[in-house]
Amino acid sequence: MHETGSYQKKILVSSMLGLGLEGMDVLLLSFALSSIINEFHISSAAGGVLPSVTNIGMMVGGVIFGYWADKKGRIKVFTYTIFVFAIATLLMAFARNIFEIYILRFLVGLGAGGEYGIGMALVAEAFPKDRRGQMSSWITVGGQMGTLIAALIAAIVIPLAGWRAAFIFGVIPVFLAYFVRRHLPETKVWQHAHAEDLEKTTSPRISLLFNRPKVALITLGLTIMSAIQVAGYYGLMNWLPSLLEKKQGLSVSGSSLWMISTIIGMSLGMLSFGKLYDKFGSKLTYSAFLIMSGLSVTLYIFVHSSFLMLIIGAVVGFFANGMNAGYGALISSFYPTEIRSFANNAIFNTGRAIGGLSPILIGYMIDRSGFSAALLLLGSLYFVSLIVVNLIPNPLKKIKPESRERVAE
Repeated sequence: MHETGSYQKKILVSSMLGLGLEGMDVLLLSFALSSIINEFHISSAAGGVLPSVTNIGMMVGGVIFGYWADKKGRIKVFTYTIFVFAIATLLMAFARNIFEIYILRFLVGLGAGGEYGIGMALVAEAFPKDRRGQMSSWITVGGQMGTLIAALIAAIVIPLAGWRAAFIFGVIPVFLAYFVRRHLPETKVWQHAHAEDLEKTTSPRISLLFNRPKVALITLGLTIMSAIQVAGYYGLMNWLPSLLEKKQGLSVSGSSLWMISTIIGMSLGMLSFGKLYDKFGSKLTYSAFLIMSGLSVTLYIFVHSSFLMLIIGAVVGFFANGMNAGYGALISSFYPTEIRSFANNAIFNTGRAIGGLSPILIGYMIDRSGFSAALLLLGSLYFVSLIVVNLIPNPLKKIKPESRERVAE
């Protein structure tokens, strides 16, 4: 049961915009963080709580909105998530103290957290199984486009009008995302499931992710993989620029070029991963990328020039962050329509909340054992994920269910 080409394009564009908003918001906060710390006279530790509060909001929002998206409809619930996100982002510009900012960041996370699973579920239902990897990869590339928009806003607006104005401008793309998706009908797959009242017998609640030992192991494995994926991203993007400047004597401009080369590598890796995922399946594709990620991260130990830093940045971005393209397709393939949005949000956002703590662990390792040990720790995490992906079943094969649960449609 597939949708028309026009409908598929609108679903893809709207989902790309949704994840792009999330990417934009995360990086916008990074650019504004030092200004927020200075204005409210708080410690770096208190400022560092802001990303964690956002991640917790994403985890909670993922569960709440994922539940309602499965029960009431993806498009309808998207409207709620986008307006929670927009209002909280706009109010950031008028915050009077750090406690108000904490509350608003939680609300921003609440809205953004619901968007991931809705977008991935829509794509999984609008496109055939043999194209899910490619379509999921385009959604994650949309997230990278969001980071570029944030960089432009930060570069132009913050120097001229301050960090508050940046969050006002950050609301503008929200309305574009809303208008693209506002008149779209629900997917035929969801309508069919809803018409049969499957949500009454297979209610989208967290117990369904753990109701049998095999299902529980799959859910746990996917959560571990998601946490490691996010831990690697935050560990690399938060720490490496400053470390490469301090330890290797590289310039700030070199650090900025490193981020650009890494983002280019990420985008190419995501598009490549999606095609390979559809052609060779999840196990082989993830295994290859995880092995290369673990090996390539450790190459930073040997960086002694700006040029080499740019090359390795692109290579690491290609493999370590290119894999991010597959999680929507991977998680969607294990769970049925009735809990698909909920499963995507609950699993990936829980992994995000756990993996988002990695900068603390990396900082501890740097202080205790040095830069090289921290990189080796990051690299070893990918090999843990390699073991996990080969322990969970192949999502293209069905598990014999006790009731309606299935691994693939």
